[in-house]
Amino acid sequence: MTLTLDCNGRPLVLGRPCVMGVLNITPDSFSDGGTYLSVEAALARAQRMWEEGADIIDIGAESTRPGAPVVALEDELRRLLPVLEAVAAAVPLPISIDTNKAAVMRAAWALGAGLMNDVTALRADPLALATIAELGVPVCLMHMRGTPQNMQTETHYGDVVAEVKNFLFERIKHCVAAGIPRQHLLIDPGFGFAKDLEANCSLLRHLDAFASMDVPLLVGLSRKRMIGELSGVGLATARGAGSIAAALWAVEHGAHIVRVHDVAETVQALRVWRGIGLR
Repeated sequence: MTLTLDCNGRPLVLGRPCVMGVLNITPDSFSDGGTYLSVEAALARAQRMWEEGADIIDIGAESTRPGAPVVALEDELRRLLPVLEAVAAAVPLPISIDTNKAAVMRAAWALGAGLMNDVTALRADPLALATIAELGVPVCLMHMRGTPQNMQTETHYGDVVAEVKNFLFERIKHCVAAGIPRQHLLIDPGFGFAKDLEANCSLLRHLDAFASMDVPLLVGLSRKRMIGELSGVGLATARGAGSIAAALWAVEHGAHIVRVHDVAETVQALRVWRGIGLR
């Protein structure tokens, strides 16, 4: 049976690999910080991603790159809400919000957002679990040790695949116990979040272990440091080809959603990949 997520009245059908387009409305994101700060620029980018074939748009108003400063609730809402309102009115795609704050989740849902993408797996805000359960909104649970401010000091693992998988199993259990239906949950191994290149590659090689957890799997590899380390390309915006290679590996090994900056190129690559296999 094909799984369909109800994203606040906008269905996200996961019968084939889906493309989540990244829209960072931050001054300091690692790849495109400062590019889409105005409502006009952000809306134009969202419309372009829709035209390029994105299945869902992920809007973030607080950077989670290594070392990024914490953004106050008021500042996150000030950045996010005007953009979200404009995008929701003009673009018919499901909208995801990259946040860990319950108040942001609630305000975003009221304006049409239909999925919450929390890098802390609903651990940062003590109200987050209850808020997600009350709203009935799908949520993506990501693995991360520490915080974006210190996570790169937390990269040592005995068995990274087992440890990340066990963490996600436990978070799923906590969410279900809090009243969040299992069918509303997605998981993300958290590439680059408290992981070095060896750990990232190990997770990718064993991605099937996460695809077998009976919840949709989201993978975000686009333009990340590991792509630069493997390709030798230092500039984040020049890592498109390497990012597409990693995305294709991910969907071949069970990813339901790939989170990307280069939407048109990834959509084209996936169409060819699916066409070769007639799927």
